Amino acid sequence: MSKKYRNEAYAAIHETMEALHEVGAINKQTMREFDKTCLTPTLPMAPERIRALREREHLSQPIFALYLNVSKNLVSDWERGVKKPGGPALRLLTVVEKNGIQAIA
Repeated sequence: MSKKYRNEAYAAIHETMEALHEVGAINKQTMREFDKTCLTPTLPMAPERIRALREREHLSQPIFALYLNVSKNLVSDWERGVKKPGGPALRLLTVVEKNGIQAIA
């Protein structure tokens, strides 16, 4: 999967820093800081936003769960605020929000 940058300028800077890291000119910690700065952040998603996203895509909870590769109970828990999506699931939700369900279908 390709990296998603904030904009083209950040992409150019990040790629240059990756090259410097590969030749040993910068350390791993510095590279992590550039990752945080240059890559698109994933922000927490409120339960209402998750439900609105699912409804915007005209999907039931079980079908939405299939697309995200999670259980239908987990989608229900997210929408009720019992649990919060994190990691890969949050990234997928962000991608779907920005590009539609076809982006992960």
